[in-house]
Amino acid sequence: MRAVVTGVAGFIGSHLADRLLAAGHEVVGVDAFTSTYDLSQKRRSIEGALGRPGFRLVEADLRSAPLPPLLEGAEVVFHQAATAGVRASWGAEFDGYTANNVNATQRLLEACRGSGIRRFVYASSSSIYGESETLPTSEDALPRPISPYGVTKLAGEHLARLYWVQHRVPTVSLRYFTVVGPRQRPDMAFHRFARAMLEGRPITVYGDGEQTRDFTFVGDAVEANVLAAERGENGAVYNIGGGGRVSVRQAIADLEEILEVRARVENAPPQHGDPRHTGADVSRARDQLGYAPRTPLREALRQEAQWLKAFLGRS
Repeated sequence: MRAVVTGVAGFIGSHLADRLLAAGHEVVGVDAFTSTYDLSQKRRSIEGALGRPGFRLVEADLRSAPLPPLLEGAEVVFHQAATAGVRASWGAEFDGYTANNVNATQRLLEACRGSGIRRFVYASSSSIYGESETLPTSEDALPRPISPYGVTKLAGEHLARLYWVQHRVPTVSLRYFTVVGPRQRPDMAFHRFARAMLEGRPITVYGDGEQTRDFTFVGDAVEANVLAAERGENGAVYNIGGGGRVSVRQAIADLEEILEVRARVENAPPQHGDPRHTGADVSRARDQLGYAPRTPLREALRQEAQWLKAFLGRS
């Protein structure tokens, strides 16, 4: 199989490329290498892929690059590229979110019309739910995003579905619930927490720490992509979660034991766009895709901490 992975130097995209290459597939990895976070981390994330046969890296911006040549011979497109993060999506920054998450997605879907691909897997987010009225939340819940970021990811889902309905582009959307593990973005909580703890700095927790999240190991998110490419129902959306909710306070306690460092916690007011609780009903993904999360949060944190120590030269 030849696959296109957009956002290949990112957190999930780089792991997905590694998985596909290990299975013997060809991968065209596309990334714009935007400066949303440290470019050296992005470069290091794809070091392993660069040395493998069957991998080709294309540095291109989906908003402006000629896209049909990237799709030549491709069977599956895994669209991971996006401007991520809830808190940064307010105000003037929203222009970047709409350009990268909506406009670029539409251009890529348009390029897929008539290309012969058999699956387009779109990376969506649990942020589309906002403050869900039911936990765990099923895909049938009414989307009510409470952040501009969530609005753009929901718009991407709608684009994916309408390109299936109107143009028969075979799309599937995956709603990730807080992905955790090695190569996590620097703006994400556990990367920030673990790094501050290792460097002897306090950590900032927005809210009282009793908010809960359904945390998903990055390897499980990657598995969901592979399963969606093989078994997903065209036009469908699937929740991809870790199988249960854990409070931020408990997760920090786990990090303390893993790192053998006591966290100095400083609480700050809750941030606009952050839901109080998230929880995934993954029964649809289980029944239709065969998805089953395998890695509990504590092991995910252990692997992330191990990676971060090596990244910082502390291993």
